[in-house]
Amino acid sequence: MCKEIASLDFAQARKNLVHQAIMNAFQRGMTEFIVEIIGRNPDLLMTKDVDDRDMFRIAVAHRQEKVFNLIYGLDTKKHHFLSFVDKLGNSMLHVAGKLSSESQVKLEQISGPALQMQRELQWFKEVESIVPPIFKEYPNRKGETPCEAFDRSHAELVKEGEKWSKDIAQSSTIVGTLIITIMFAALFTVPGGLNQETGVPLLLTNKPFKVFIISDAISFFASTTSVLIFVGILTSRYSANDFLISLPSKLIIGLSFLFISIAAMMVAFSSTVIIMLKGQFEIVISIVVLSSILIGLFVRLQFPLVVKIFFSTYGPGIFDRRMKKCL
Repeated sequence: MCKEIASLDFAQARKNLVHQAIMNAFQRGMTEFIVEIIGRNPDLLMTKDVDDRDMFRIAVAHRQEKVFNLIYGLDTKKHHFLSFVDKLGNSMLHVAGKLSSESQVKLEQISGPALQMQRELQWFKEVESIVPPIFKEYPNRKGETPCEAFDRSHAELVKEGEKWSKDIAQSSTIVGTLIITIMFAALFTVPGGLNQETGVPLLLTNKPFKVFIISDAISFFASTTSVLIFVGILTSRYSANDFLISLPSKLIIGLSFLFISIAAMMVAFSSTVIIMLKGQFEIVISIVVLSSILIGLFVRLQFPLVVKIFFSTYGPGIFDRRMKKCL
């Protein structure tokens, strides 16, 4: 097929539906097919759809980052694709700022409206960094600048992201507050009791008691920190740009400290059991294992979300500016 296509001129390629096949590849992110075909017939790089959008605008509209990354390997040729508008007067930045049905198909693969909003901001910021400065404030035929188009089309997603974030913050705040209450009370009702004359704990030199005190303090301060972070999330102004770094960072810190507080609470509980049931190893081991299961359950339910947010915020990203020339 590649050998046959290499011999076709632009008109023959359109007649033989090669252009339609290329369009489908742009929309579906089939980079291997695109590189192979266009490598044999570079004229197909100028393929456009009915709205006069080239392959890179189509890739942006469908949020196909693998196809879009090919633009970094074009050297000076990429300026040709960055410097014109389509039939509706939209620059590439307008296309990146529009939340259309085309982009929502790819966006549905991301869990959580807040992370979806973050991905949309990453697309907009990436395209904004490579288009000529004049197009950053360039109005389309509707009179909208790219930023105005972005704010208008993402208004509903911002509201959904705000609700999603607040739901997580509210539920986590309740858990954190309960842990604070328990750990604060436990610190003044230490196992073994206090010396009535000096007020010093009777088991102060006991190693499990020291573990209890340290883990209780860690749990208390970690849960207090997480609650403060989640309160900050609840009182955030929730502008669009908050979803890029600020809000995900707060979620990462809040959930991480909540995990630490729960783990430390289980350690404090286990150390108390060891003190109370000294010598009863069967019972102690059983209780410690159950405590470990509870910690593992929390990790299984919440840790994947923390990992997703972390890699989405601080990971290598979906764009590859070191892309080698392949077209």
